[in-house]
Amino acid sequence: MRARLFLVLFVFPLCLIAYSQPKYATVKAVGPSATYQSINADVAQIKNYYFLSLLQHDPAVRRMLAADEVLASLAKDRINAIKTSLAQCGDSARCYPSSLVFTPAEIKLAGERLSALYADNNAIGDLVRIHLIPSGAYYLYSSMSPRDLIVKAWEQDANGINFVLGVYGRGNKPNYPLIDSISFDLSKKSTSRLYYEVLETIKEESADQVSFFQPSMSGALLYLEVNGRNEMADFEPMTETVNRPAIQKIKTIDWKKFKYSVILVPGAGPDDRETELSAGGMIRCRIAAARYREGMAPFIIVSGGRVHPYKTKFSEALEMKRYLIEKLNIPENAIILEPHARHTTTNMRNAARLIYHYGMPFEKPGLVATASSQSYYITDKGLDKRCQKELGMVPFRNAERLSSTTTVFYPLLEALHINPTEPLDP
Repeated sequence: MRARLFLVLFVFPLCLIAYSQPKYATVKAVGPSATYQSINADVAQIKNYYFLSLLQHDPAVRRMLAADEVLASLAKDRINAIKTSLAQCGDSARCYPSSLVFTPAEIKLAGERLSALYADNNAIGDLVRIHLIPSGAYYLYSSMSPRDLIVKAWEQDANGINFVLGVYGRGNKPNYPLIDSISFDLSKKSTSRLYYEVLETIKEESADQVSFFQPSMSGALLYLEVNGRNEMADFEPMTETVNRPAIQKIKTIDWKKFKYSVILVPGAGPDDRETELSAGGMIRCRIAAARYREGMAPFIIVSGGRVHPYKTKFSEALEMKRYLIEKLNIPENAIILEPHARHTTTNMRNAARLIYHYGMPFEKPGLVATASSQSYYITDKGLDKRCQKELGMVPFRNAERLSSTTTVFYPLLEALHINPTEPLDP
């Protein structure tokens, strides 16, 4: 059973007010809200495809989509394509996921219908005001009109689904092949049999509740699952598990006493499968612990997922947390786990997200404590350009350098935007 959670476990007043008012009441949403509460659904689904999750979650919206003849026709065509693939693909493993891929024409047509169905005072309008805008999940489109926003959100989710089907269904190269590639040999008959069963499962699960996007989204999620790629769900819901002690402490902090909000420690993965924490990770922890003991910030964020080597069982963040507690005597409630980042770009982005969602002062700068080589890479050697290329935005702003190992940064709201081409940490 796929894990389910609330991504942010804070009460969202706007949502509560809107549902207590008459249906389709006008509620103004001006931007993301730090107290926004995500819908409860499959972790991989809501992290990767939040707009489609919202469409699926709202009964009134589902009825609108089902009643639209064009979208209903797209749904029917998808089921027919699945049946054709099951009958004709045979031993070609790559053939099976092709029936789930959205074509450019389908993406354009569905976007036009979603735009036509939108109105300020209907269920889709409420969805935009109550969830889509406050979530910040599509922040880069926040300057658009609500009508254009839903089209862009749909296009991003559809292309994200296609990306997963390409990598984990058809064996396309991901952004980082050494750590994120497909788990199966597509030339083997055992893989083609498995992929037949994947598609057959999607057909059966779609029998009673078909929307124009459901089979494709379910297929992408199932391909991730059978490939064993569930890293994006590690330790969720973190506010109720690994980060609960720190969450409780955050509520008690007098932030005026601290110049910085957090001390971020980017992970450093080992080169072999048996080493829990690399030597580089130990050094970075010691640098962060020194800054913590100096009273520079009340929390240390340890950031890094199950990254190196390929499909490792060890989480960089978890092993750094253990090291800080057991070797350096840092209290557990001073450590915030960020166990999903797979690169320095997402160390910075995910730290900004946690600062925002955990209710820490977003305008207060944070520190990055790491080895000097990485520290200068972050500030002087092009990390911002790499962020723009890989994430489509820069989630932080560099400030002054305090030492060769410690630099100051400001988190930016751009960090909230979902990245559709990194499904293991979107």
